[in-house]
Amino acid sequence: MNIPISFSLLKQLFDRRGWLAIASGVLIALSFPNPGLSFLAWIALIPMLIALEESSPRVAFRIGLTSGITAYALILYWLNIVFTQYGHLPWSVSIPVYLLLVIWLALFYAASSCIARLGELAGIKAAFTLPVAWIAFDFIRSFLFSGFAWAMLGHSQYRTLPLIQIADLAGVYGITLLIVLANIVLYRALRAVSGAGVPYPVKSVVILLILLIATLFYGFNRLNVSETVPSKPLRIALIQGNIPQDVKWSPAFREQTLATYERLTRDAVKGEGGIDLIVWPESAVPFFFQDEPLQAERIRNLARELNTCLLFGSPAHELRNGRSTYLNSAFLVSPRGETIGRADKLHLVPFGEYVPLGNVLTFINKIVVGIGDFSPGEHAVPLDMGSTKLGIQVCYEIIFPELARQYVQAGARVLVAITNDAWFGHSSAPYQHLAISTFRAVETRTPLIRAANTGVTAIIDQNGYIRTMTGLFTESHRTGEIQPGSGSSLYLIIGDAPAWLSVLLTCGVALFVGIKRINKKELNLCTEKK
Repeated sequence: MNIPISFSLLKQLFDRRGWLAIASGVLIALSFPNPGLSFLAWIALIPMLIALEESSPRVAFRIGLTSGITAYALILYWLNIVFTQYGHLPWSVSIPVYLLLVIWLALFYAASSCIARLGELAGIKAAFTLPVAWIAFDFIRSFLFSGFAWAMLGHSQYRTLPLIQIADLAGVYGITLLIVLANIVLYRALRAVSGAGVPYPVKSVVILLILLIATLFYGFNRLNVSETVPSKPLRIALIQGNIPQDVKWSPAFREQTLATYERLTRDAVKGEGGIDLIVWPESAVPFFFQDEPLQAERIRNLARELNTCLLFGSPAHELRNGRSTYLNSAFLVSPRGETIGRADKLHLVPFGEYVPLGNVLTFINKIVVGIGDFSPGEHAVPLDMGSTKLGIQVCYEIIFPELARQYVQAGARVLVAITNDAWFGHSSAPYQHLAISTFRAVETRTPLIRAANTGVTAIIDQNGYIRTMTGLFTESHRTGEIQPGSGSSLYLIIGDAPAWLSVLLTCGVALFVGIKRINKKELNLCTEKK
């Protein structure tokens, strides 16, 4: 069997098709933060589409793979910072692991390109097959093998507020569809103008214009609508401690850590005339809050002193089936110093918080050392602070839209993301993480507040507008007033139904192509016999 990923792929990198595929990958990467040249996403696929001309499905697969490898190699370069600086892996291990993930993600680009080319050969226009297949494979990679819903094309548009409002209808996939369709229409228009004998894509242009006008009309309308919510506004303070990762879990540094958060918290509250909720980042309390009564009382006293609810990240443990289970959690303390509740992280980071197939992959250590493998929480349970309920999402689980949806469906009216992005260093990753987070607010029409250890700490309203944000690696705090969300959007009702529809349509295209090829072979066989 001749596998498409072979030496010929390397050879392809030096021909015309290969360079065009690489150009698309570079343009895709540049559309994400940083530098965040989001307009490039609307033309990024054109070189790849030129490369796909008159190609076989096998070559189309390789072209898509080349574009994907280029894009993700540039977007995810920061993984090597995580692996080497904090995971203590040698470069000889880090680079192969990084490349394996890059190739895995690139396979979905490859599959989309292959399906689109197969459809064209069967008489189905790429203006239909490529956007649908792109969404289908984006969706599949968001959950397959734990999932990695990072850097989807739609995420690049997070600052274009009128455009991204349709996320409350179809999630980020609606924006991705528009981007892919626009690339195809522009490509066909350029080919027609260049005298290549390609007809002008009149129908496709009309469809694209209708979709864009409808999207922008809906977006501007949503931005100008002020929803009436019975809950009163909340005054919040977000604290960014900027605790270095290499000393974060050191017992000798514990006192300094707590002192830093106490000082920044008092500074944030000073002169504000009352704060309803203070949020510290993930693992801001670098010990088991349950097991350290003296240190815990210190935190409780702070909540009493400031007469406010205090939310903070801390590891936790509980007995499950007679065994001690470790959890990455957030605790909420009331103004009276009582523990109101605990929320546990539901979606863990592979190799960061646990090792998949740990009995087999014994040579790989976790990046987080010293506590043991974490276990996921069992339910999406909002924390009730009295005036409203909070949906807590820890670290990178904010990239999974279904989790935010579960919290809001369970009654949360404010989403709280606590994270420790110190792992990423001075890279693009914290900004990419922030960009993805904005979509959770729009999809659920629920404001999102984000407290990060080293940045980016931010307040995001229910329209995805970033009201305030900090820089990286600075001690800082942000205060503001937010209106709890309405808990009302089409996305909350139908979830990822549009993405599932894309999967079904993609399967339908593959089935149609397969049947047509079988019929063609049978016809050729009958002709030969005659």
